[in-house]
Amino acid sequence: MKIFFLLLTTILATCVSAQDRITGKTFATRSEVIGQQGMVATSHPLATQIGIDILKKGGTAVDAAIAANAALGLMEPTGCGIGGDLFAIVWDAKSGRLYGLNASGRSPQGLTLEHLKSLNIGRIPSHGPLPVSVPGCVDGWFELHARFGKLPVQDILMPSVEYAEKGFPVTELVSWYLGRSVPSLGSRFPNVMQTYTLDGKTVPGKGDIFRNPALAATYRKLIEGGRDAFYKGEIAGVIADFIKSQGGFLSREDLASHRSGWVDPVSVNYRGYDVWELPPSGQGIAALQMLNILEGYDFSQIPFGSARHIHLFTEAKKLVFEDRARYYADMDFSRVPVEELISEKYAAGRRALIDESRAGDFEAGEPMEGGTIYLTVADRDGNIISLIQSNYRGLGSGMVPPGLGFMLQDRGELFSLEEGHPNVYAPGKRPFHTIIPCFITKDGRPYVSFGVMGGDFQPMGHVQIIMNLVDFGMNLQEAGDAPRISHAGSSDPTGLRKAGRGEILLESGFGYETIRELMQMGHKAGWSYGDFGGYQAIMADPVKKVYYGASESRKDGQAAGY
Repeated sequence: MKIFFLLLTTILATCVSAQDRITGKTFATRSEVIGQQGMVATSHPLATQIGIDILKKGGTAVDAAIAANAALGLMEPTGCGIGGDLFAIVWDAKSGRLYGLNASGRSPQGLTLEHLKSLNIGRIPSHGPLPVSVPGCVDGWFELHARFGKLPVQDILMPSVEYAEKGFPVTELVSWYLGRSVPSLGSRFPNVMQTYTLDGKTVPGKGDIFRNPALAATYRKLIEGGRDAFYKGEIAGVIADFIKSQGGFLSREDLASHRSGWVDPVSVNYRGYDVWELPPSGQGIAALQMLNILEGYDFSQIPFGSARHIHLFTEAKKLVFEDRARYYADMDFSRVPVEELISEKYAAGRRALIDESRAGDFEAGEPMEGGTIYLTVADRDGNIISLIQSNYRGLGSGMVPPGLGFMLQDRGELFSLEEGHPNVYAPGKRPFHTIIPCFITKDGRPYVSFGVMGGDFQPMGHVQIIMNLVDFGMNLQEAGDAPRISHAGSSDPTGLRKAGRGEILLESGFGYETIRELMQMGHKAGWSYGDFGGYQAIMADPVKKVYYGASESRKDGQAAGY
């Protein structure tokens, strides 16, 4: 019997040790991917392979990104599609600079705040025709392609056309999300079941072969007619007529007048690294504000995952999200004090409000003086794109125009109905946006292109990735796989949810002793799941002349190089 127990102990010890990685952090799901000629990281392996194929054909990073995005709109409709919006940051190797694109759409000109108030609703609903704004994705594709593309649009979109016509196997996570969304939306809105099921009634399960011939036909129209086929042609007519039939306001004129906007990314320096985000209407500068506050603490002396680390991170988030709720909006309609909000002087004043031993309650500051897919691609010439695209809430609004194969976004839900609020609804206005791409440069050269999907969580995710890389010495894969911190309970941009102390939400991997210490500091804290986004990243190594790629286990994705 003694020999039996010794043998059992040896076997168990071997099994446990076999689960640990030989190199790197034990929580990493795999090693980084390394390639010389290019790298693609997306949330779906087939989309990644399409991107790699485009690079091998001689396409640019932008060509491959558009091709992968088109594939994701087909294969991961629970996160994106041409009914939604797009944002991108592009490193152009030739000019040696970054370019930003805001390809988000505006609200219908025919819908007014007065009409919304007459409906006696506290907020714009999450589904139906009212939250539908102009879908900006397609115009974003063609703007990016005109400036940085090389291959013909046909070469870029045909792989997705073929998959849409012949079919592809549905992945596990996408199947799970479809099962949550399709029956509910299909019971309330037309064309949903016909578009997102196998036979008009069966939601595709893991491994089922799914086809979307209607989307294939729509992509073919884009190949033949360009962006005008979407915004001025037959597709625009179908969208506008359908929304009108559902009681909505999006018109042919709204679609025809749409244009994306090229913008200058903005940055802060975090311990020698320049971190770049896009200015509002998105929430990217929230990450920059948080980094400015956190730079005042020496995290070389604060262990990862400690109560002090989590406390300081949470307090910085709470401070910044009050500013987010008060100031962030479409800059064509509101004065957003971007430079002041991301200044070191303003950060110092906000940092002074943090009690290092107790949870605080905060309001917005006074800076003025006097809810998605993410992908990233790098090519052999050194061009890199950081791109994020979304329908906002899951599949979107529930509005599926007949015969087109995609759902329209519900981004307009994020408008405020509070008069005088910077994000208050107005005709022709961009709503507050949660989706944000990120880019890091070092000494004026590309360092990391990355994004973290997940609605309000995205600025928190960006900050954690940067801290993991810079403060805690993790590699690109470890930085995404590390257990994450979230916080719920700050004011939101609709004006409906007001500030509170909220709750710290932790992934598994943080110990109970840490949670208890946080509770002793006055926090409400506990474990959670599902609210921590999804991460893809590419790192450029100018010395070894290789790219590192990472894609985490929270999604079905893949990073691949060649």
